[in-house]
Amino acid sequence: MKHALWLAIAVAQLGAQPKLLVNAKLDSRPASAGLEQTFRPLVTGQPQPAWIAYSVPSIRTFMGCDYVRDGWSQPGVVHLEPPDHAVILFRVDGGKVERIRSLSPDCEIDAGDLPVHWLTDVKPAESVALLNGFAAQRERYMDSAMNAIAMHSDPAADAALQKFLAPDQPESIRLRVVSWFGPSRGRRGYDVLKGLIANDPDERVRERAISTLGNSKEPEAVELLIATARKDPNPRMRMQALSALNRHTGANVLATFKDAIENDPDVQVKRRAVSSLQSMPDGEGVPLLIQLAKSTQNAEVRKQAMSTLGNSRDGRAVTFFEEVLKK
Repeated sequence: MKHALWLAIAVAQLGAQPKLLVNAKLDSRPASAGLEQTFRPLVTGQPQPAWIAYSVPSIRTFMGCDYVRDGWSQPGVVHLEPPDHAVILFRVDGGKVERIRSLSPDCEIDAGDLPVHWLTDVKPAESVALLNGFAAQRERYMDSAMNAIAMHSDPAADAALQKFLAPDQPESIRLRVVSWFGPSRGRRGYDVLKGLIANDPDERVRERAISTLGNSKEPEAVELLIATARKDPNPRMRMQALSALNRHTGANVLATFKDAIENDPDVQVKRRAVSSLQSMPDGEGVPLLIQLAKSTQNAEVRKQAMSTLGNSRDGRAVTFFEEVLKK
C-alpha cells in the first residue's frame, strides 16, 4: 500500500508547498542565496531519482486539474478561476536533469515515493534564467523549458521568449512562441504581436501573430485587425485578419467584411470574408449574408452567401429561404 503524504495549506501563498502532494519524501530549503547556487548542488549530489520544485507568479491561465470541462466531469474541486502561480518541477537522476514540468498548484501531485526538494524564496527572474539555459539545449529540454518560461508573469519571461522570436530561430519554434504572446500576456503581448504583424519577414509568423491577436483583450486589437484586413498588401494577411475578426462584433467589423466582399481585388479574400460572416458571435453576420444573397451583382458572392446561409441554423436564414421558395 502506497504511503501518502498530504500537505494542506490554509492560505495559498507564493513559495508554499503544493496544496496536495502525495507519496513524497519531502524536504524544504530556501533559495534566497540564489536559485542557481541552490539548484546545482541538488542536481549533482543526487545519484538516485528525485524531484526539485518551487512556485513562481504566473500568468492567469488554466493549466489543467480543472476536473470539469464541457461534456464530461469527474469528482474533484472545481476551480472557477485560474491560479496566480505555477509549480515548476525538475526530475533529476544520475547527477543531471531528466525532465521539466510546469503544473497548476491546484493539481494533486504524486511523487511516486521519491524525494522532493521544495525550494522557497525563488526569484522569478532567476527561475527564467535557469529555464532559459535548459531551453538552449534544443533537442532535450526545449519544449518543456519554454513552456515553463511562458507560465511566468515576470517581465523576464517576456524578454526570454522574445529571443526565441528572432528571425534566425527555426520557424517551428517561432510559430510556437507567437501563440504564447496572446491575451494572457496583456499589453506586452499585444505590443509584440503588433511588431510582428508590421515587420516580420516570415509570412507564416505574421499569419500566426494576426490569428493570436484575434484573442487579445487590448482595446486597439480590433482596430489593428481592421487596418490589416483593409490595407495590408499581402492577400494572405488580409484573409487571416478577416478570420480573426469574426470573433468580434460591431458596426466597424461588419463594415470591414462588407468592404472586403465588395472591393478587395483578390477572389480568395472575398470568399474568406463571406465565410467568416457565418461564424460571428450571436449570428451578427447573418443579416449581411441575407443582404448579399438578395442584392449583390457578383454571382460568385451570391452563390457562396446562399450556401453559407443554407448551412446556418439561424431562424432568419430559414425565413429568408421560405420567402425565396414562395416566389
